[in-house]
Amino acid sequence: MASYNKVILMGNLTRNPEVKYTQGGSAVAEIGMAVNRTWFDKKANERKEETTFIDVTLWGRDAEVAGEYLTKGRPVMIEGRLQLDSWDDKES
Repeated sequence: MASYNKVILMGNLTRNPEVKYTQGGSAVAEIGMAVNRTWFDKKANERKEETTFIDVTLWGRDAEVAGEYLTKGRPVMIEGRLQLDSWDDKES
């Protein structure tokens, strides 16, 4: 079976982009997004909303453009691939 990893996210920025450069000169930007989902709960007879916060890493020219034009609160659409980060807690 073939594999395919593509994600399209639409939401609002939760902070200004932080653009840094690698030793090789490539731009890297970290942004945060809030993606909202609303639905109507028939049992409670009310509208509900759920917000998911997502950290996004941009590379190269995309990172530079984000740092130049994007600010906290702006709506944004991101297309890319999903990558799961994991780490070990050194205290446990």
